[in-house]
Amino acid sequence: MAKIATRKPDRIDLGAKSAPLIDTFKRSISYLRLSVTDRCDLRCSYCMPERMTFLPKKDVLTLEELHQLATGFIDRGVNKIRITGGEPLVRRDIVDLFDALGRRIGNGLDELTLTTNGTQLAEHADALATAGVRRVNVSLDTLDRERFARLTRRDALPLVLDGISAAKEAGLKVKINAVALKDVNEGELPDLIAWAHASGHDVTLIEVMPLGEIEEERLDQFLSLGIVKESLEQRWTLTESDHKTGGPARYFDIAETGGRLGLITPLTGNFCAGCNRLRVTATGQLYPCLGGAERVDLRAALRSDDAEGNLAKGLAQAMMIKPEKHDFRMDTRGAEPAQRRHMSMTGG
Repeated sequence: MAKIATRKPDRIDLGAKSAPLIDTFKRSISYLRLSVTDRCDLRCSYCMPERMTFLPKKDVLTLEELHQLATGFIDRGVNKIRITGGEPLVRRDIVDLFDALGRRIGNGLDELTLTTNGTQLAEHADALATAGVRRVNVSLDTLDRERFARLTRRDALPLVLDGISAAKEAGLKVKINAVALKDVNEGELPDLIAWAHASGHDVTLIEVMPLGEIEEERLDQFLSLGIVKESLEQRWTLTESDHKTGGPARYFDIAETGGRLGLITPLTGNFCAGCNRLRVTATGQLYPCLGGAERVDLRAALRSDDAEGNLAKGLAQAMMIKPEKHDFRMDTRGAEPAQRRHMSMTGG
């Protein structure tokens, strides 16, 4: 595929550059999580069913369209972009998008990063670093190969560990993201944290979220991070940190390991008051809130006869409909998910 065009005529103006994105609760939007695919080469049991139906490729934005949207958001004050999926590195020619967006670093964009499951990271780590990526999040819930295979329905742990090593060698800062799962990896979390810190990686633990239909009962999977923190404090000294990455995690320094631990608590500790994020799916649907049904169709706007005007209107609408907070609950067995769309569809 030819390199993504970055000449001025190929750019889309999403509105006046002097007009930052501010919602009705006076929250300034500076962070875009941009999904490039809903496809994934793993099938994590808390995320999707084994027989997942993925989008037709014709419904997915081209790399050029993704680039146009991203640069438009940068011109409206977004200074951090995280590329997500599904698994972003399974998208063909995805490095071309990183290369094109990387040219905006220092010119409106402060950081370009991604979240990945790590299976393809060894192949792409050097190219990502060359494109300007400095930090990646790798989803890894266990270091036990058998448990990993059960959780993801794929025997791919060696690939993930090779990817993490390759990223470190390429000079990328790696943060490990782990979903805390009751009676699954609950007892292993201290070992996972200790391993990561010894390897120079921060860790963020995440509560399982009720998004999309799966084959298991999510209430059985749910583990409060309040309980996890109490358990860790029996072992280590945790001191609250003022470290911020632009996301929803609260961070703690662990004296004994010398590392940093983040906690993301969508169920037990709402963090919406300072939300600075928007999500755009691979089909161009803008979701102002991960847990909400509110959305704006940017793909239709982008492909319309008046792309610039309709996209500017779409962003104005998004600022109006962005809710104050999500309302995740995990207290009833057999309950419908908060939203029927899977996390892989929205973008992690």
